[in-house]
Amino acid sequence: MTTHPGVPDQPRVTVLTRQGCHLCDQVLVVVRQVCADAGVELAEIDIDLPGQESLHVEYTDQVPVTFVDGRRFDFWRIDEVRLRAALG
Repeated sequence: MTTHPGVPDQPRVTVLTRQGCHLCDQVLVVVRQVCADAGVELAEIDIDLPGQESLHVEYTDQVPVTFVDGRRFDFWRIDEVRLRAALG
């Protein structure tokens, strides 16, 4: 797992996304539910927005990218069971 200075470690889960990304939409459905079940806050960051240039450069080919506690956890897809375990 890797960290990135542009990704906060609070809230515990962050998903890097972009508009029009069907994989982002799929991952967010799962992550939102897992976070709600675990009582954990979720941050969603659109890497194409102004101010996100460093995230855009590093992760543009990997979105969606899910971080847990500031560390890269998964990209393109999400393993729901593994995410639940990480937050448990």
